[in-house]
Amino acid sequence: MKFSKMLAAITQVLNQDSDTQVDVCMTSEMARRIELWTAMYEDNAPWVDRKKVKSAQLPAAIASEVARLVTLEMKSEITGGSSATYLNDQYQKKVLTSIRRYMEYGCAKGGLILKPYVTKTGLAIQYVQADCFFPLAFDDSGQIQQCVFTEQFRKGQKIYTRLEVHTLQGEQIRITNRAFVATNDYSLGSEISINSVDRWSELMPEAVMEGADRLLFGYFKVPLANADDTGSPLGVSVYSRAVELIKEGDRRYSNICWEYEGTQLAVHVATSMLKYNHDLDKFEYPGGQDRLYRNVEYNTGASDKPFIDTFSPEIRDTALFNGFNNQLKLIEFACCLAYGTLSDPQNVDKTATEIKTSKQRSYTFVSDTQLALQTALEDLVYAMNFWASLYGLVPPGNDYQVSFDWDDSIVVDAEADRQTDRADVAMGVMSLAEYRSKWYGETLEEAQKNLPEPANVEE
Repeated sequence: MKFSKMLAAITQVLNQDSDTQVDVCMTSEMARRIELWTAMYEDNAPWVDRKKVKSAQLPAAIASEVARLVTLEMKSEITGGSSATYLNDQYQKKVLTSIRRYMEYGCAKGGLILKPYVTKTGLAIQYVQADCFFPLAFDDSGQIQQCVFTEQFRKGQKIYTRLEVHTLQGEQIRITNRAFVATNDYSLGSEISINSVDRWSELMPEAVMEGADRLLFGYFKVPLANADDTGSPLGVSVYSRAVELIKEGDRRYSNICWEYEGTQLAVHVATSMLKYNHDLDKFEYPGGQDRLYRNVEYNTGASDKPFIDTFSPEIRDTALFNGFNNQLKLIEFACCLAYGTLSDPQNVDKTATEIKTSKQRSYTFVSDTQLALQTALEDLVYAMNFWASLYGLVPPGNDYQVSFDWDDSIVVDAEADRQTDRADVAMGVMSLAEYRSKWYGETLEEAQKNLPEPANVEE
Protein backbone atom coordinates (compact mmCIF):
# COMPACT_ATOMS: atom_id res chain seq x y z
CA MET A 1 0.00 0.00 0.00
CA LYS A 2 1.25 3.48 -0.86
CA PHE A 3 2.44 5.59 2.05
CA SER A 4 -0.30 8.23 1.70
CA LYS A 5 -3.01 5.56 1.49
CA MET A 6 -1.62 3.83 4.57
CA LEU A 7 -1.76 7.15 6.46
CA ALA A 8 -5.45 7.56 5.54
CA ALA A 9 -6.20 3.95 6.53
CA ILE A 10 -4.43 4.28 9.91
CA THR A 11 -6.23 7.55 10.67
CA GLN A 12 -9.58 5.93 9.87
CA VAL A 13 -8.90 2.94 12.14
CA LEU A 14 -7.73 5.08 15.07
CA ASN A 15 -10.72 7.40 14.76
CA GLN A 16 -13.14 4.46 14.83
CA ASP A 17 -11.88 3.50 18.29
CA SER A 18 -11.64 7.01 19.73
CA ASP A 19 -14.32 9.22 21.25
CA THR A 20 -12.58 12.23 19.73
CA GLN A 21 -10.93 12.62 16.36
CA VAL A 22 -7.23 11.72 16.40
CA ASP A 23 -5.15 14.76 15.45
CA VAL A 24 -2.47 13.21 13.21
CA CYS A 25 0.49 15.57 12.90
CA MET A 26 1.50 14.09 9.54
CA THR A 27 -0.51 15.74 6.77
CA SER A 28 -1.41 14.17 3.45
CA GLU A 29 0.91 16.72 1.79
CA MET A 30 3.86 15.50 3.86
CA ALA A 31 2.98 11.89 3.04
CA ARG A 32 3.05 12.72 -0.68
CA ARG A 33 6.40 14.50 -0.32
CA ILE A 34 7.91 11.49 1.45
CA GLU A 35 6.62 9.31 -1.40
CA LEU A 36 8.26 11.66 -3.92
CA TRP A 37 11.62 11.74 -2.08
CA THR A 38 11.55 7.95 -1.84
CA ALA A 39 10.79 7.56 -5.54
CA MET A 40 13.61 9.95 -6.43
CA TYR A 41 16.07 8.09 -4.21
CA GLU A 42 15.05 4.74 -5.72
CA ASP A 43 15.61 6.18 -9.22
CA ASN A 44 11.89 6.20 -10.01
CA ALA A 45 11.21 9.93 -10.17
CA PRO A 46 7.91 10.66 -11.97
CA TRP A 47 9.65 12.57 -14.77
CA VAL A 48 12.11 9.78 -15.60
CA ASP A 49 10.86 7.56 -18.45
CA ARG A 50 14.24 5.96 -19.40
CA LYS A 51 13.69 7.15 -23.01
CA LYS A 52 13.46 10.91 -23.41
CA VAL A 53 14.48 11.63 -19.82
CA LYS A 54 17.15 9.51 -18.18
CA SER A 55 18.21 9.67 -14.55
CA ALA A 56 21.55 11.11 -13.49
CA GLN A 57 20.96 9.41 -10.10
CA LEU A 58 21.54 12.68 -8.27
CA PRO A 59 19.26 12.07 -5.21
CA ALA A 60 21.11 8.89 -4.20
CA ALA A 61 24.46 10.63 -4.76
CA ILE A 62 23.44 13.60 -2.59
CA ALA A 63 22.09 11.44 0.26
CA SER A 64 25.15 9.20 0.13
CA GLU A 65 27.57 12.12 0.24
CA VAL A 66 25.82 13.81 3.17
CA ALA A 67 25.76 10.50 5.10
CA ARG A 68 29.46 10.02 4.36
CA LEU A 69 30.39 13.50 5.55
CA VAL A 70 28.28 13.15 8.70
CA THR A 71 29.80 9.82 9.74
CA LEU A 72 33.33 10.49 8.48
CA GLU A 73 35.71 9.14 11.16
CA MET A 74 32.83 9.27 13.65
CA LYS A 75 33.71 7.78 17.03
CA SER A 76 31.26 7.01 19.81
CA GLU A 77 31.50 4.88 22.92
CA ILE A 78 29.44 3.89 25.95
CA THR A 79 31.42 3.96 29.19
CA GLY A 80 30.67 3.96 32.88
CA GLY A 81 29.23 1.40 35.24
CA SER A 82 28.49 -2.30 35.09
CA SER A 83 25.96 -2.06 32.27
CA ALA A 84 28.23 -0.04 29.98
CA THR A 85 30.39 -2.97 28.83
CA TYR A 86 27.43 -4.97 27.51
CA LEU A 87 25.70 -1.93 26.01
CA ASN A 88 28.88 -0.74 24.29
CA ASP A 89 29.51 -4.17 22.78
CA GLN A 90 25.98 -4.20 21.29
CA TYR A 91 26.30 -0.54 20.28
CA GLN A 92 29.57 -1.03 18.39
CA LYS A 93 28.47 -4.23 16.63
CA LYS A 94 24.85 -3.48 15.79
CA VAL A 95 24.73 0.29 15.41
CA LEU A 96 28.01 1.94 14.48
CA THR A 97 29.07 -0.69 11.94
CA SER A 98 26.03 0.07 9.78
CA ILE A 99 25.14 3.63 10.75
CA ARG A 100 26.39 5.21 7.50
CA ARG A 101 24.16 3.03 5.32
CA TYR A 102 21.05 3.76 7.35
CA MET A 103 21.94 7.45 7.63
CA GLU A 104 21.78 7.56 3.85
CA TYR A 105 18.17 6.35 3.99
CA GLY A 106 17.39 8.92 6.67
CA CYS A 107 18.97 11.75 4.68
CA ALA A 108 17.09 10.74 1.54
CA LYS A 109 13.65 10.39 3.10
CA GLY A 110 13.89 13.00 5.84
CA GLY A 111 13.90 10.78 8.91
CA LEU A 112 14.91 7.49 10.50
CA ILE A 113 13.90 5.69 13.68
CA LEU A 114 16.36 3.42 15.50
CA LYS A 115 14.27 1.06 17.61
CA PRO A 116 15.85 -1.60 19.87
CA TYR A 117 14.10 -4.77 20.92
CA VAL A 118 15.01 -7.95 22.75
CA THR A 119 15.37 -11.36 21.08
CA LYS A 120 16.40 -14.77 22.38
CA THR A 121 20.03 -13.89 21.58
CA GLY A 122 20.00 -10.42 23.14
CA LEU A 123 19.43 -6.89 21.89
CA ALA A 124 18.66 -6.18 18.24
CA ILE A 125 18.15 -2.88 16.40
CA GLN A 126 15.39 -2.17 13.89
CA TYR A 127 15.96 0.72 11.50
CA VAL A 128 12.62 2.13 10.38
CA GLN A 129 12.71 4.42 7.35
CA ALA A 130 10.48 7.48 7.00
CA ASP A 131 7.99 5.72 4.73
CA CYS A 132 7.32 2.99 7.31
CA PHE A 133 6.40 4.96 10.45
CA PHE A 134 3.71 7.51 11.21
CA PRO A 135 4.27 10.01 14.06
CA LEU A 136 0.91 11.00 15.52
CA ALA A 137 1.92 13.52 18.19
CA PHE A 138 4.94 15.61 19.27
CA ASP A 139 5.60 17.62 22.40
CA ASP A 140 6.84 21.21 22.44
CA SER A 141 10.49 20.11 22.35
CA GLY A 142 10.03 18.03 19.20
CA GLN A 143 9.98 14.64 20.95
CA ILE A 144 7.55 12.09 19.51
CA GLN A 145 4.77 11.28 21.98
CA GLN A 146 2.85 8.78 19.87
CA CYS A 147 3.92 6.82 16.81
CA VAL A 148 2.61 3.98 14.64
CA PHE A 149 4.90 1.42 12.99
CA THR A 150 3.61 -0.78 10.20
CA GLU A 151 4.50 -4.24 8.95
CA GLN A 152 2.80 -5.79 5.94
CA PHE A 153 3.10 -9.01 3.94
CA ARG A 154 1.15 -11.05 1.40
CA LYS A 155 0.11 -14.67 1.72
CA GLY A 156 -1.82 -15.97 -1.27
CA GLN A 157 -4.61 -13.54 -2.06
CA LYS A 158 -4.58 -11.98 1.40
CA ILE A 159 -2.65 -8.97 2.68
CA TYR A 160 -1.78 -8.94 6.39
CA THR A 161 -0.96 -5.67 8.16
CA ARG A 162 0.28 -5.10 11.71
CA LEU A 163 0.03 -1.75 13.46
CA GLU A 164 2.36 -1.25 16.41
CA VAL A 165 1.30 1.86 18.35
CA HIS A 166 3.70 3.43 20.89
CA THR A 167 2.20 6.02 23.27
CA LEU A 168 3.91 8.00 26.04
CA GLN A 169 1.70 9.06 28.96
CA GLY A 170 3.70 10.65 31.76
CA GLU A 171 6.29 8.02 32.73
CA GLN A 172 4.22 5.20 31.28
CA ILE A 173 4.68 3.69 27.81
CA ARG A 174 1.85 1.75 26.25
CA ILE A 175 2.57 -0.49 23.23
CA THR A 176 -0.34 -2.10 21.37
CA ASN A 177 -0.25 -4.55 18.48
CA ARG A 178 -3.20 -4.85 16.12
CA ALA A 179 -3.53 -7.07 13.04
CA PHE A 180 -5.70 -6.71 9.94
CA VAL A 181 -6.35 -8.83 6.85
CA ALA A 182 -7.53 -7.56 3.47
CA THR A 183 -7.88 -8.79 -0.09
CA ASN A 184 -7.00 -5.47 -1.75
CA ASP A 185 -4.47 -2.66 -1.54
CA TYR A 186 -6.98 0.07 -0.71
CA SER A 187 -7.79 -0.61 2.94
CA LEU A 188 -6.53 -2.45 6.00
CA GLY A 189 -9.53 -4.77 5.86
CA SER A 190 -10.93 -6.58 8.88
CA GLU A 191 -9.24 -6.67 12.26
CA ILE A 192 -8.13 -10.10 13.49
CA SER A 193 -6.37 -11.41 16.58
CA ILE A 194 -2.66 -10.66 16.54
CA ASN A 195 -1.89 -14.19 17.70
CA SER A 196 -3.84 -15.77 14.82
CA VAL A 197 -1.01 -14.93 12.43
CA ASP A 198 1.97 -17.29 12.70
CA ARG A 199 4.53 -14.53 12.17
CA TRP A 200 3.09 -12.53 15.08
CA SER A 201 1.92 -15.37 17.32
CA GLU A 202 4.40 -14.52 20.12
CA LEU A 203 3.52 -10.81 20.28
CA MET A 204 1.42 -9.40 23.10
CA PRO A 205 -1.69 -7.42 22.10
CA GLU A 206 -0.78 -4.80 24.69
CA ALA A 207 2.10 -4.04 27.05
CA VAL A 208 2.60 -1.23 29.57
CA MET A 209 6.04 -0.20 30.90
CA GLU A 210 6.73 2.14 33.80
CA GLY A 211 9.66 4.42 34.52
CA ALA A 212 10.49 5.89 31.10
CA ASP A 213 10.52 9.59 30.27
CA ARG A 214 10.54 9.14 26.48
CA LEU A 215 9.48 6.62 23.86
CA LEU A 216 11.88 3.72 23.49
CA PHE A 217 13.63 4.62 20.26
CA GLY A 218 15.87 7.25 18.72
CA TYR A 219 14.41 9.57 16.09
CA PHE A 220 16.74 11.22 13.59
CA LYS A 221 15.45 13.96 11.33
CA VAL A 222 17.33 16.13 8.87
CA PRO A 223 17.91 19.56 10.53
CA LEU A 224 16.41 21.68 7.77
CA ALA A 225 13.35 23.90 8.03
CA ASN A 226 10.34 22.23 6.47
CA ALA A 227 9.61 24.41 3.45
CA ASP A 228 7.13 21.87 2.02
CA ASP A 229 4.81 21.95 5.04
CA THR A 230 5.83 24.74 7.42
CA GLY A 231 3.46 23.56 10.14
CA SER A 232 4.85 20.02 10.23
CA PRO A 233 7.39 18.93 12.87
CA LEU A 234 8.68 16.18 10.57
CA GLY A 235 12.09 16.21 8.90
CA VAL A 236 12.63 16.74 5.19
CA SER A 237 14.96 15.17 2.66
CA VAL A 238 18.41 16.67 2.17
CA TYR A 239 17.39 17.36 -1.44
CA SER A 240 13.85 18.60 -0.64
CA ARG A 241 14.72 22.13 -1.80
CA ALA A 242 16.25 20.91 -5.07
CA VAL A 243 13.45 18.78 -6.53
CA GLU A 244 12.83 21.02 -9.55
CA LEU A 245 16.57 21.61 -9.97
CA ILE A 246 17.19 17.85 -10.02
CA LYS A 247 14.38 17.44 -12.53
CA GLU A 248 16.08 19.94 -14.84
CA GLY A 249 19.44 18.28 -14.15
CA ASP A 250 18.07 14.95 -15.38
CA ARG A 251 16.85 16.65 -18.55
CA ARG A 252 20.23 18.21 -19.23
CA TYR A 253 21.97 14.91 -18.56
CA SER A 254 19.55 13.25 -21.01
CA ASN A 255 20.42 15.85 -23.64
CA ILE A 256 24.09 14.93 -23.27
CA CYS A 257 23.28 11.23 -23.64
CA TRP A 258 21.21 11.96 -26.76
CA GLU A 259 23.98 14.12 -28.21
CA TYR A 260 26.39 11.19 -28.09
CA GLU A 261 23.73 8.81 -29.35
CA GLY A 262 22.47 11.04 -32.18
CA THR A 263 25.90 12.09 -33.48
CA GLN A 264 27.38 8.62 -33.86
CA LEU A 265 29.35 8.17 -37.05
CA ALA A 266 27.24 6.65 -39.84
CA VAL A 267 27.62 5.94 -43.56
CA HIS A 268 24.57 6.46 -45.75
CA VAL A 269 24.90 4.00 -48.62
CA ALA A 270 22.70 3.49 -51.65
CA THR A 271 20.63 0.29 -51.53
CA SER A 272 21.92 -0.61 -54.98
CA MET A 273 25.42 -1.02 -53.54
CA LEU A 274 24.36 -3.64 -51.00
CA LYS A 275 24.09 -7.37 -51.57
CA TYR A 276 20.70 -8.88 -50.83
CA ASN A 277 20.71 -12.16 -48.86
CA HIS A 278 17.65 -14.17 -49.92
CA ASP A 279 18.09 -16.72 -47.12
CA LEU A 280 17.96 -14.01 -44.42
CA ASP A 281 15.63 -11.74 -46.42
CA LYS A 282 17.74 -8.64 -45.80
CA PHE A 283 20.63 -6.59 -47.17
CA GLU A 284 24.16 -7.43 -45.99
CA TYR A 285 26.44 -4.63 -44.89
CA PRO A 286 30.21 -4.57 -45.51
CA GLY A 287 32.05 -6.52 -42.86
CA GLY A 288 28.86 -7.01 -40.89
CA GLN A 289 28.89 -3.37 -39.78
CA ASP A 290 25.13 -3.08 -39.31
CA ARG A 291 25.49 -0.25 -36.81
CA LEU A 292 27.74 1.85 -39.06
CA TYR A 293 25.83 1.66 -42.37
CA ARG A 294 22.34 2.92 -43.15
CA ASN A 295 20.87 2.05 -46.51
CA VAL A 296 19.06 4.87 -48.34
CA GLU A 297 17.18 4.93 -51.64
CA TYR A 298 19.39 7.17 -53.79
CA ASN A 299 18.64 8.23 -57.37
CA THR A 300 22.18 8.90 -58.48
CA GLY A 301 22.97 11.26 -61.25
CA ALA A 302 24.85 14.41 -62.14
CA SER A 303 22.92 16.51 -59.60
CA ASP A 304 21.90 13.79 -57.18
CA LYS A 305 23.57 12.51 -54.02
CA PRO A 306 26.53 10.15 -54.35
CA PHE A 307 26.32 6.44 -53.72
CA ILE A 308 27.94 6.88 -50.28
CA ASP A 309 27.55 9.81 -47.90
CA THR A 310 29.30 10.05 -44.49
CA PHE A 311 27.28 11.34 -41.52
CA SER A 312 29.69 12.78 -38.92
CA PRO A 313 28.36 15.95 -37.22
CA GLU A 314 30.35 17.84 -34.62
CA ILE A 315 29.50 16.92 -31.03
CA ARG A 316 28.39 19.88 -28.88
CA ASP A 317 29.61 18.25 -25.69
CA THR A 318 31.43 21.30 -24.30
CA ALA A 319 28.37 23.55 -24.28
CA LEU A 320 26.11 20.80 -22.98
CA PHE A 321 28.49 19.81 -20.20
CA ASN A 322 28.88 23.44 -19.16
CA GLY A 323 25.10 23.74 -18.88
CA PHE A 324 24.87 20.51 -16.89
CA ASN A 325 27.75 21.56 -14.64
CA ASN A 326 26.08 24.91 -13.88
CA GLN A 327 22.89 23.06 -12.98
CA LEU A 328 24.85 20.84 -10.61
CA LYS A 329 26.20 23.94 -8.86
CA LEU A 330 22.64 25.18 -8.30
CA ILE A 331 21.75 21.78 -6.83
CA GLU A 332 24.82 21.85 -4.57
CA PHE A 333 23.86 25.26 -3.20
CA ALA A 334 20.23 24.20 -2.59
CA CYS A 335 21.43 21.04 -0.78
CA CYS A 336 24.02 22.87 1.39
CA LEU A 337 26.91 21.09 -0.32
CA ALA A 338 30.27 22.63 -1.20
CA TYR A 339 30.85 23.45 -4.85
CA GLY A 340 32.70 20.61 -6.51
CA THR A 341 30.87 17.89 -4.56
CA LEU A 342 28.75 17.03 -7.62
CA SER A 343 30.01 19.54 -10.17
CA ASP A 344 33.44 19.62 -11.79
CA PRO A 345 35.84 20.82 -9.06
CA GLN A 346 38.19 22.28 -11.67
CA ASN A 347 35.60 24.91 -12.60
CA VAL A 348 34.83 26.28 -9.12
CA ASP A 349 36.43 27.83 -6.06
CA LYS A 350 38.93 30.10 -7.77
CA THR A 351 39.87 32.07 -4.66
CA ALA A 352 40.70 31.12 -1.10
CA THR A 353 37.66 33.12 0.13
CA GLU A 354 35.30 31.23 -2.18
CA ILE A 355 36.79 27.93 -1.06
CA LYS A 356 36.33 28.79 2.61
CA THR A 357 32.75 30.06 2.15
CA SER A 358 31.75 27.01 0.14
CA LYS A 359 33.25 24.59 2.65
CA GLN A 360 31.81 26.50 5.60
CA ARG A 361 28.29 26.14 4.15
CA SER A 362 28.75 22.39 3.89
CA TYR A 363 30.46 22.18 7.29
CA THR A 364 27.65 24.03 9.06
CA PHE A 365 25.00 21.74 7.62
CA VAL A 366 27.02 18.61 8.36
CA SER A 367 27.65 19.79 11.94
CA ASP A 368 23.93 20.37 12.49
CA THR A 369 23.19 16.92 11.08
CA GLN A 370 25.79 15.34 13.36
CA LEU A 371 24.11 16.92 16.38
CA ALA A 372 20.73 15.59 15.21
CA LEU A 373 22.23 12.12 14.82
CA GLN A 374 23.88 12.40 18.25
CA THR A 375 20.51 13.14 19.86
CA ALA A 376 18.96 10.13 18.13
CA LEU A 377 21.80 7.86 19.24
CA GLU A 378 21.58 9.06 22.84
CA ASP A 379 17.87 8.24 22.85
CA LEU A 380 18.65 4.87 21.26
CA VAL A 381 21.15 4.01 24.02
CA TYR A 382 18.57 5.06 26.62
CA ALA A 383 16.09 2.63 25.06
CA MET A 384 18.73 -0.12 24.80
CA ASN A 385 19.51 0.26 28.50
CA PHE A 386 15.79 0.27 29.39
CA TRP A 387 15.09 -3.01 27.56
CA ALA A 388 18.34 -4.63 28.73
CA SER A 389 17.49 -3.75 32.34
CA LEU A 390 13.89 -4.92 31.98
CA TYR A 391 14.97 -8.34 30.68
CA GLY A 392 17.87 -8.74 33.11
CA LEU A 393 20.63 -8.43 30.53
CA VAL A 394 22.30 -5.72 32.61
CA PRO A 395 21.89 -4.51 36.20
CA PRO A 396 19.11 -1.93 36.58
CA GLY A 397 20.08 1.72 36.56
CA ASN A 398 21.52 4.36 34.21
CA ASP A 399 25.19 4.08 35.17
CA TYR A 400 26.61 4.83 31.72
CA GLN A 401 27.79 7.75 29.60
CA VAL A 402 27.80 8.13 25.81
CA SER A 403 30.69 10.04 24.23
CA PHE A 404 31.01 11.32 20.66
CA ASP A 405 33.97 12.50 18.62
CA TRP A 406 33.14 14.09 15.24
CA ASP A 407 35.75 14.70 12.55
CA ASP A 408 36.09 18.23 11.11
CA SER A 409 38.31 17.43 8.12
CA ILE A 410 35.71 18.63 5.62
CA VAL A 411 36.63 22.21 6.51
CA VAL A 412 40.06 21.83 8.12
CA ASP A 413 43.00 20.53 6.10
CA ALA A 414 44.72 18.53 8.85
CA GLU A 415 47.98 18.06 6.96
CA ALA A 416 48.26 21.76 6.15
CA ASP A 417 47.47 22.59 9.79
CA ARG A 418 50.18 20.18 10.94
CA GLN A 419 52.76 21.72 8.63
CA THR A 420 51.90 25.16 10.03
CA ASP A 421 52.46 23.90 13.57
CA ARG A 422 55.81 22.40 12.56
CA ALA A 423 56.85 25.78 11.20
CA ASP A 424 55.81 27.39 14.49
CA VAL A 425 57.95 24.88 16.39
CA ALA A 426 60.92 25.69 14.14
CA MET A 427 60.36 29.42 14.79
CA GLY A 428 60.21 28.81 18.52
CA VAL A 429 56.65 30.12 19.00
CA MET A 430 55.31 26.62 19.82
CA SER A 431 57.02 24.13 22.10
CA LEU A 432 57.58 20.48 21.21
CA ALA A 433 55.38 19.51 24.15
CA GLU A 434 52.50 21.64 22.83
CA TYR A 435 52.93 20.12 19.38
CA ARG A 436 52.96 16.58 20.73
CA SER A 437 49.96 17.25 22.99
CA LYS A 438 47.89 18.54 20.06
CA TRP A 439 48.77 15.86 17.51
CA TYR A 440 49.25 12.81 19.71
CA GLY A 441 46.25 13.32 21.99
CA GLU A 442 48.30 13.64 25.17
CA THR A 443 48.15 16.06 28.07
CA LEU A 444 50.94 18.61 28.34
CA GLU A 445 52.45 16.66 31.25
CA GLU A 446 52.36 13.38 29.28
CA ALA A 447 53.78 15.07 26.20
CA GLN A 448 56.65 16.57 28.23
CA LYS A 449 57.54 13.14 29.62
CA ASN A 450 57.38 11.48 26.18
CA LEU A 451 59.69 13.91 24.43
CA PRO A 452 62.87 12.22 23.18
CA GLU A 453 66.00 12.74 25.22
CA PRO A 454 68.32 15.35 23.70
CA ALA A 455 71.31 13.80 21.99
CA ASN A 456 74.57 13.89 23.97
CA VAL A 457 77.23 15.94 22.27
CA GLU A 458 80.76 14.67 22.99
CA GLU A 459 83.22 17.38 23.85
